[in-house]
Amino acid sequence: MRRHGKRYAALLEKIEREKEYSLDEALKKIKEIGTAKFDETVELAVQLGVDPRKADQMVRGSAVLPSGLGKSVRVAVITRGDEEKEAVEAGADFVGYQDLIEKIKNGWLDFDALVATPDVMPELAKLGKILGPRGLMPSPKTGTVTKEVGQVVKELKMGRVEFKVDKTGNVHVPVGKVSFSEDALKANIMAFFHELLNAKPKTMKGTYIKQAYISSTMGPSIKLDLNSIMQQLERM
Repeated sequence: MRRHGKRYAALLEKIEREKEYSLDEALKKIKEIGTAKFDETVELAVQLGVDPRKADQMVRGSAVLPSGLGKSVRVAVITRGDEEKEAVEAGADFVGYQDLIEKIKNGWLDFDALVATPDVMPELAKLGKILGPRGLMPSPKTGTVTKEVGQVVKELKMGRVEFKVDKTGNVHVPVGKVSFSEDALKANIMAFFHELLNAKPKTMKGTYIKQAYISSTMGPSIKLDLNSIMQQLERM
């Protein structure tokens, strides 16, 4: 069992463990307890009521975070033809076709996101065992298999995150840094919840979003009041 130090214990005392905090209250707490010597990442953990063992209840998607993630994102694009120029102009870090496929096959993975056009997917699919486990395989469901490579590259550079429910029914996603303003973090979180609701499986019955927690890298988690978040989403 993981043991926490005195600092963590002191932070834990500042949180009411059973309380469901409104998003505004939770963000104030995050700013208060995010006192590590580096700029901690703020993360969301959401428990869903889906059964991820069933293919028709798989939840997967992406969200463009308006305030970004506070870090640079290295984007690689595998394509050919006119889309190569479009990817370069949009700011992609690496653009190519067979040359990039060969590099990946030989172990090169110096990128954070991979975008591909549909015509190259038959070749790229052969690298599934390399890219899949690392969450780097392009997919139409997350918009990373597309003819609109320029738009997708810009979104990824700005702060687009992909999310996917894990085998325990949870979704984890970064939403910014402790140094962000509360308004910036809130904008990112609301954008994520909006897309998470859009990704709800049509066959889903019962409660879709069961619980949600927010935390910083080195801090304890804070339980969110989902009702208040849903009410705000309805007003957006």
